[in-house]
Amino acid sequence: MIHKDSNNLKKLDAISYTDEVFGIKKKIAVPHFSQKTELVPEIDHGYVFDEVTTTSIVMGFKYNKRVLVQGLHGTGKSSHIEQIAARLNWPCVRINLDGHISRFDLLGKDAIIIKDQKQVTTFKQGLLPWSIENPVALVFDEYDAGRPDVMFVIQRLLESDGKLTLLDQNRVLKPNPYFRIFGTCNTLGSGDESGLYYGTQNLNQGQLDRWNVFTTLNFLEPETEEKIIENKFKKVSKKKKDEIKSIVKLANLIRNAFKMSDLSIIMSPRTSIIWAQNVDIFNDIDTAFKLTFFNRCDENDKKIINEFYQRCFGRELV
Repeated sequence: MIHKDSNNLKKLDAISYTDEVFGIKKKIAVPHFSQKTELVPEIDHGYVFDEVTTTSIVMGFKYNKRVLVQGLHGTGKSSHIEQIAARLNWPCVRINLDGHISRFDLLGKDAIIIKDQKQVTTFKQGLLPWSIENPVALVFDEYDAGRPDVMFVIQRLLESDGKLTLLDQNRVLKPNPYFRIFGTCNTLGSGDESGLYYGTQNLNQGQLDRWNVFTTLNFLEPETEEKIIENKFKKVSKKKKDEIKSIVKLANLIRNAFKMSDLSIIMSPRTSIIWAQNVDIFNDIDTAFKLTFFNRCDENDKKIINEFYQRCFGRELV
């Protein structure tokens, strides 16, 4: 049953255990909602949960801790939070802190509406005031890319009491007891020297000190990544399993070369999944790789990647 109004969720009225719900080793009792609203993410039944990251996020839900998930792009940071929320029936809202998000977008602003055939100025509430008063898990995506004026608005929410002051309306909002805050970032506020994450900012230590839990989600073990990719298909033949194994092998060669500064580009798990899916679309693994990843590499990287490809598939691309 879908309940449209998140305010209908008055209490955590169910309990589940992490080993059963998320398939991890650690057994933790987690209170959650029994009812599902329209803001609860859809469950991806093929999702594979990382032990440490899952435990950290679950503790954020259970004990109202601010959890910041750091890691390279495409590792599933936001998806991890969403899939945990999905299984806890916890409404979830994501805000991408790109350069276009302003403090007025978050807090609200005056807007002109037509009422009784006259123009009337009214205050249009932003997403933060609404979220803070509801049982919602608010996820700040690309947290290290937020503008300074936006970050200082968020900073007040990260305090233990988390009250939000709306100066324009002379109001102080008290958080709903089931309001939660999470964040994802690529650089953990230390800036970016690789050039991969242009637009990220250096976060001040006062901002970072207000987060309670820091966890890192980078690349998975090859067997786990293979399982994640396989779960994206309804049926996996022996040939497909072998292809996926070679895809993951190549991806890890590229990642290791990137760490050693031999390559300027990295292959994310998201790219591995797209490549495997594109094989079925183009009916050719070489063509799928070129169209998914190889064509966006520069000439120097292509030479090295071509050697890796020959090592994994026994043939050159070019």
